[in-house]
Amino acid sequence: MIRTRIARYAAAASVAVLAAAGTAGAQRNATSFSPPLARRADVRAALAVLERDFPQHLREWVRLTEIPAPSRHEQARAAYLREQMQAAGLEVTTDSIGNVTGRRKGTGGGPTVVIATHMDTVHPVETDVHVRQSGDTLRAPGVFDNTASLADALAVVRAMNEAHVQTRGDLLFVATVQEELGLKGMDWWLAHNPGRAQMVVAMDGGLGPVNYGALGIYWTRYHFTGEGSHTNPSAGKPSPARGLADAIRSIYEIRIPDGQGGAVYNVGILAGGQVFNAIAQDVSFTMDLRSVNPALLDSLDREIDARVAAAARGQRVGWSKDSVVRNAAGGTEAMLRDRRAHPIVQTALDVQQHLGIAGAAEATGSTDANMAVVRRIPAIAVGRAIGGGQHTLGEWALASTALPASRMLLLLVTSLAGVR
Repeated sequence: MIRTRIARYAAAASVAVLAAAGTAGAQRNATSFSPPLARRADVRAALAVLERDFPQHLREWVRLTEIPAPSRHEQARAAYLREQMQAAGLEVTTDSIGNVTGRRKGTGGGPTVVIATHMDTVHPVETDVHVRQSGDTLRAPGVFDNTASLADALAVVRAMNEAHVQTRGDLLFVATVQEELGLKGMDWWLAHNPGRAQMVVAMDGGLGPVNYGALGIYWTRYHFTGEGSHTNPSAGKPSPARGLADAIRSIYEIRIPDGQGGAVYNVGILAGGQVFNAIAQDVSFTMDLRSVNPALLDSLDREIDARVAAAARGQRVGWSKDSVVRNAAGGTEAMLRDRRAHPIVQTALDVQQHLGIAGAAEATGSTDANMAVVRRIPAIAVGRAIGGGQHTLGEWALASTALPASRMLLLLVTSLAGVR
C-alpha cells in the first residue's frame, strides 16, 4: 500500500526516471549499492525493526513537531535530540552555535558519512504547533520541514543498534541550527570540522528527487536615504520612497538569459515610514536572488545594484546595501558532470529504485548539502517524507511515507559507509 501511495504522489518524478532509462544502458555511473546488501541478515533485521517500531516513530515525530524551534531558538528541540542520541549510544557533542552531533563509530576502513537534519523551522515561537491527524495526513506548522527528518534519523540509529549493523566508516548524525536563515549551522559545522566529512547526506525535501547541486542564494537589503518629501506636492524634490519604487519597477524588467541554468528573484520585504502621512527618510526593500550558475548569479547581482544606483541618482537620494546571505552556487548541470558521476548520487537512485521509490537526480538544491557541494565534498539531499505547504500554517505530511524514507536512509548510509 505504501509503494502504491508513493508512486501516486511522485508521478512527475516517475516520468523523469523513465526518460533517464533510455540512456542508462549506454552509460551507468558507479554505485555502492547492490541488492545482496539488503538481503544480509543484519540489514534485513534492521529494516524489520523500522517497520515494527513505526508507531513509535510516528509518536516521536509528533512530539518533536510540538517542540517549537524557530531559527535561533532550537535549544529545547536540541536538548531532546541530544538526550535521545546519548540513549542510543552515540558520542554526542553540541558546538557553540548549537548544532548537535552524534557519532556512531565505525570499525575502520570506510568513509565518514554525515547525515544532516536541520532542527529549525520558520514559524515564530508563539505559533500553534499542535499536530492534527486525519487519516494518513499529519497537519502542523513544521511537521514536514524539517521535523520529519529528525524522527527518521533517530529511527534508523535505533534500528541499526538493535540489529547490530556495523559500518566500516563513522556515521555522524548532525542536527543543525539556522538552516532557514541561510544554512548557517551547516556552514559553521563544516568550517570548524575541516576534512572530517567525506560524504554528506542531507535529509530535506520531498521523497523522490536526489539533489546533487547547490542553488546559490543571495539575500540583500537595499536602503534609500534622504531628506524626503511628500511626493505629490513636492515634485522634483529628493524622495527615498520614489527611489525605491523606481528601483523595484526597473528590477522587474530584468530578463533572465536562456541556456545558463536559469535564475529567480523576488522582492520580499518593504520597509519605511511609521504613519500614513510620514515623510520617509530611510526606506528599504529586500532581494532574494537565486541561481545554480555562479557567473549568472553574480552578473544579476551587479545588474540589480546598477539599477538601484540609477534609481537613487534619478531621485537625488543616497543608497546602500546590506549583504545578509551569500551562499555560493554549485553550478549548472553541465558544470556538475563530475558530481553526477560520483557514486553517492547513483547509490541513492539505486536504493530508491530497489524500494520502489520513483525519483531522479537534479543538479540543484537548497539544503544543508549546499554547504558541502560548494566545498567540493560529495553531497546529496534526499527526501524525508511526502508532504507540502512548507513555511505555511497549512503544512502537512503523509505519515506512512516516513517509513520508506527511513528504509532508504538505512540502506543508503550502510551502502556508502560500508558494512563489516
